[in-house]
Amino acid sequence: MSGVDQSERFPWRRVAGAAYVPTAAFAIGEGAVIPYIPLIAGDLGASLAVAAVVTAMLTVGQLAGDVPGGSVVARFGERPTMIGAGLLVLVALAIAFVSTDVWMLGAAIFVLGLGHAVFALARHAFMTTFVPIRFRARALSTLGGIFRLGMFVGPLLGSAVLGLGLPLASVWVVCAIGTVIAIVVLIVLPDPSSAFEWTPLTTGTIELRAERTGVGEVVRRNARVLATVGVGAAMLALARSARNVLLPLWAVSIGLDGVTTGLVIGIAGGVDFALFFVSGWVMDRFGRLWSVVPSLTLMAAAFAMLAVSHDLDAATGWFTAAALVLALGNGLGSGILMTLGADLADRRNPAPFLGAWRLTTDLGGAAAPLLISLLVSIASIAWAAGGLTALCIVGAGMLLRWLPRKPRD
Repeated sequence: MSGVDQSERFPWRRVAGAAYVPTAAFAIGEGAVIPYIPLIAGDLGASLAVAAVVTAMLTVGQLAGDVPGGSVVARFGERPTMIGAGLLVLVALAIAFVSTDVWMLGAAIFVLGLGHAVFALARHAFMTTFVPIRFRARALSTLGGIFRLGMFVGPLLGSAVLGLGLPLASVWVVCAIGTVIAIVVLIVLPDPSSAFEWTPLTTGTIELRAERTGVGEVVRRNARVLATVGVGAAMLALARSARNVLLPLWAVSIGLDGVTTGLVIGIAGGVDFALFFVSGWVMDRFGRLWSVVPSLTLMAAAFAMLAVSHDLDAATGWFTAAALVLALGNGLGSGILMTLGADLADRRNPAPFLGAWRLTTDLGGAAAPLLISLLVSIASIAWAAGGLTALCIVGAGMLLRWLPRKPRD
């Protein structure tokens, strides 16, 4: 009746259980530990700068996982890859739980990031393959919203556990429970691709297992796009990663306890999560620029707020306000990195480009905690926030200049 072809419909309800539920469980578990990594490192004797390096291992692990991730998905398929990634995460959590020094903890965080990268790439490849272009931004912004749900519920759950008087290491158990739930759901429910009864004409018929193109070759083929749009997107990834590192470090530096830190970050995560579908609607209705540029601009403003407020009497209030503005900016960009990658990928064979795309953006994410650690060591945490402000502005300018106004057909 609507005139929309069957191939242009997307079965939201049928896909939700098999595609979104395991992602939500995985993300909630991860969200329960991320805000507390600097505190746990500090308990093991790390300085503020070393705690930043330990936290950086999460993004470095994600970066390492991007290189083989496309080939793993191509060879084994999405669901087996996600189950394997979940098992790898459980190994990392066991190591983290028994860590007795900072470097053992850093190794565990690295493996945790590796598992996260492979899990996320498998889900991204599935969405790129099967979702029609007219629904792509909303589907991927919903996926981004699911990860944001984790950063909303996870920190609050961690804060509640610590509020019961349990030791800080108990957050690893919370993460393990979420990961186990994700694995069980993936095993019990049907493969999400079974929800589709048609060949996805709008994105091409793709058999990921047949993919054999190396990431290095794809990087060379797409060097111009990755060096322009990719670098601009990497600045957004850098800002997002910096937010996850800087806010917990900032809380430590102004003397907040773990419960308060988790509460503030969890509430900010709620703001972030609430905007995910708005982001997708804006991208589909007005274009990708109307999501990514406001996102970077708001995050630049929030980092600037932190840069000027560290030594003020109302530092806690400024910290809370900056966390909320960062959440607003991040929420307005929900799903944008996945959407841009899907827009630019070859519709017939997206996995190689998506691996290269995630490698490029995760380089930005990996640079953030290392940059913060460097600036904290040679200057101060306030200077780190100021530097992030400048990089957000640079990223917005690059995307204004080079981002295509229409997705690739």
